[in-house]
Amino acid sequence: MTKVLEVRDLHVSFKTYNGEVQAVRGVSFDVDEGETVAIVGESGCGKSVTSQTIMRLIPNPPGFIKKGEIIFDGKDLAKATEKQMEKIRGADIAMIFQDPMTSLNPTMTVGKQIMEGLMKHQKMSQGEARRKAVEMLKLVGIPSPESRLKQYPHQFSGGMRQRAMIAIALSCAPKVLIADEPTTALDVTIQAQIIDLMKELQEKINTSIILITHDLGVVADIADRVVVMYAGKVVETGNLDEIFYNPKHPYTWGLLASMPRLDQSEDQELLPIPGSPPNLLSPPKGCPFAARCKHAMKICTEQMPEATKVSSSHQVACWLEHPMAPEVKPPALAVGGE
Repeated sequence: MTKVLEVRDLHVSFKTYNGEVQAVRGVSFDVDEGETVAIVGESGCGKSVTSQTIMRLIPNPPGFIKKGEIIFDGKDLAKATEKQMEKIRGADIAMIFQDPMTSLNPTMTVGKQIMEGLMKHQKMSQGEARRKAVEMLKLVGIPSPESRLKQYPHQFSGGMRQRAMIAIALSCAPKVLIADEPTTALDVTIQAQIIDLMKELQEKINTSIILITHDLGVVADIADRVVVMYAGKVVETGNLDEIFYNPKHPYTWGLLASMPRLDQSEDQELLPIPGSPPNLLSPPKGCPFAARCKHAMKICTEQMPEATKVSSSHQVACWLEHPMAPEVKPPALAVGGE
């Protein structure tokens, strides 16, 4: 498989009046051609900051890349100038934002917003861009695309606005599409349609997708590989089956056990993860999940564990994987199919 994107030891911080917030602390992962990688974790774990840093959309100041590399097409985007990034954004790497209503320009027609990227990156004439815009709206399933082209975002429903965002993002056939919580504000029926649409378009265009989400149901439906983040760090990575059927990190167990499942009885309670994430103004020196983990040992609070290889595609950063650690089994609710 050809790697299209490599993130290596990425550290991103924000300067505040109270000190330095270490939002991303040593994140590493790859994305292969035509692959969907889901980055999951609770709010504040650093997944959206990671995705926005890849696009270099973090405002500086207060945010800055402290360390690390973002390798795309042989170039390190962490060191790219704003002029270089303008050529890459929208053309080679595109993004679907969480809330389409605030991401679309309310003063411009939807057609003009699709055409803008085509004219800038593909050097199309206005007529060519208009024809391509109609084609893109048709591709994402918007009825009467010719008339919809002339309408403004407020004239679209929530689901149609998200489809329009996807049309804008995919209009230049990018190599990487970053989808930041693309279904959060939508009802479940529209969510399913958007996920199906993304899968269908991925097959047609062969784009790679980075999906940022906290919804493990969406992950199960679309992802090939999963990166689990907690407190700015990657705690576990693996393919879909490994994460859902053989999870190794107690935080991954907690995420899976707190998710409703069809095979549960009606009176089966969901298991929340007790406690709160650590303060990233002064992150713990050991495992960031130690304070909330009922299996934590003394070493967990003193030293961050190295990533242990479970298989060629499965890695976990947890002291429970050490040969001297006691054997602990995940709760039944945290393992799919049990």
